[in-house]
Amino acid sequence: MSPGNSRTQETVAYRGRFAPSPTGPLHFGSLVAAVASYLQAKINDGEWLVRVEDIDPPREVPGATSAILASLDSHGFEYSTPLYQSTRLEFYDDLIEGLLDGGLAYRCVCTRRQIEAAARRGVSGFIYPGTCRPKMADTSQQGTSVRVYTSPDRTCFTDELQGRQCCELETEVGDFLVRRGDGLVAYQLAVVADDYAQGISEVVRGTDLLDATFMQTHLQHLLGYDSPKYLHFPVVTDENGTKLSKQSGAAEINDNSISANLYWALHSLRQHPQESLKTAPTRDIWNWAVENWDLNALRGLQTLPDGSMMMQ
Repeated sequence: MSPGNSRTQETVAYRGRFAPSPTGPLHFGSLVAAVASYLQAKINDGEWLVRVEDIDPPREVPGATSAILASLDSHGFEYSTPLYQSTRLEFYDDLIEGLLDGGLAYRCVCTRRQIEAAARRGVSGFIYPGTCRPKMADTSQQGTSVRVYTSPDRTCFTDELQGRQCCELETEVGDFLVRRGDGLVAYQLAVVADDYAQGISEVVRGTDLLDATFMQTHLQHLLGYDSPKYLHFPVVTDENGTKLSKQSGAAEINDNSISANLYWALHSLRQHPQESLKTAPTRDIWNWAVENWDLNALRGLQTLPDGSMMMQ
C-alpha cells in the first residue's frame, strides 16, 4: 500500500496496524502486541497493516527489519507490503514546515541537559519549561529542533479498554518535539502523519504508549486530521514487574516454536486457549483465536504475564 495525502479509510470499515521499530528482533511482548492488534482487526473484518518505524538510524540494528518481518511471516500474520517510514521523510518535513508557517510550532535550541536542569518530570519525561517559546530561536545554530505549542486546555480521548483519559498538555507535558535536535523527525509527528495517510481506524497498542496519545491527538487537531479510535491493552512484564522490551534485554522469540509462541501469547492475553493448540497447525490456532477473541478478558488488568517463561 502506498500512503498519500488522501485517506483510503472509506473503502474499508476497519484498518489496524502493527508498527515495530527495527531496534532488534521481535520478543514475546512485541508478539503479544502484534497478536492483539491482528485479532482486533480480524474480528472487525478489517485490514491489518505493518509499518516499519525506521526513522531513528542511531538506534537501529542491522538486519532487524528482515528478522521482524520473517517472524511475522512464520507466525502466519497476513498483511500487505509494509510501509517504511524512512521513505516518508520529505512528507514529514513538509508537515513540520507547515506547522512553523502557520504559527503552530517554533524552533528551539535547548539541549536535553539544559531542559533537565530547568524542568520537572511529567507524564512523558521532563516538562519543557518554554525557554524558547517567547522568541524565535537562532535558526543559524546547528541542531535546531522544532516544538509545537500546547495549550492549557484539557486534551481528552476515550480508550476502548482504559476509558476516558485527559491531560493538560501545557502543564503536564509542555511544548513537545516534532523535529529533534539532531534533525531527525520525532516519533509523534511521524506516527500521526502515517496513521492518517493509511486510514487507520483504530490504534491497538500497549498502555506504555497511553501518554503519547495525548500528544498525538493534539497534533491531529493542529493538522486538521480526524482521530482514530484507541485501544491500549496491558503490557507484558517479567517476574520483577518490568515491561518486556528490547531495552530491558527481552529475549528474541524462537521462530522454531511457532505454535507454542502463539499459544502462550493467547494465554498471556487471557484468552484461555485449548491445550491442544500448543502443537496445532498455525492456521488452526488463528481460526480458534479469531472465533474466541474476547477483549473483555483484558478489562481491569494492569499488566500481562510473560508467557515465554512457561516455555523454558
